[in-house]
Amino acid sequence: MVNMADCGGRGWAMAPGVTLGKICQSPMAWSTRFLTAVAFLAAGVVFAPEFFGSTADSPAVAVSLAKLAHLLCFATSFGAALWVTFIGGIIMFKNLPRHQFGNLQSKMFPAYFTLVSVCAASSLAAFAYLHPWKSASSLERYQLGFLLSSLGFNLSNLLVFTPMTVEMMKKRHKVERDLSIGEEVGWSKNVDAAKVNPKLAAMNKKFGMIHGLSSLANILSFGSLAMHSWYLAGKIKL
Repeated sequence: MVNMADCGGRGWAMAPGVTLGKICQSPMAWSTRFLTAVAFLAAGVVFAPEFFGSTADSPAVAVSLAKLAHLLCFATSFGAALWVTFIGGIIMFKNLPRHQFGNLQSKMFPAYFTLVSVCAASSLAAFAYLHPWKSASSLERYQLGFLLSSLGFNLSNLLVFTPMTVEMMKKRHKVERDLSIGEEVGWSKNVDAAKVNPKLAAMNKKFGMIHGLSSLANILSFGSLAMHSWYLAGKIKL
């Protein structure tokens, strides 16, 4: 029997044969499977919309549901990206000790990129149902491209850049703890220590490169969503 408090639980005991790793990883594994299913659904609607009943005379109820799903998922992904990128992250960085901030981000970013990826895939599927590629106008095809780009950038962050960033961050935290830094707010002590510690300087450089690619992918994803928001604004009658 293993105490569930070891992975953030409340002290419940696990049944024999169930590993701690399976229990601790199950929420993330579930979300990954769900994201995979939604992504495959989106791909199916994009490449074979007729299979899902997307025709010129689709039922009005189906069309309305697709529009609702598209708007809700797009709004969720756009709002989450806006908050995390330009508001929440900046506030946390300016007010939390740096190691605490990094550890929080390492838990938040996988959930954030999973959420935005699921919403982007759902928006893409709904838009592809409403505007099949074969009959879509050039403007509508551009929108499909923007939504697909947003999904791709978020998946690259979720599957590639975020794991690399977190791994590098943990290695750097270990070095910084040995130097008794990291519990301060901001980068000042890290910069000073890196001037006399080549190992930390090399880690800073590698971390900066990986984190820069992650940030670029996130900004490009947000830009793609922003372009689509402009399209939607032109369609709304107020």
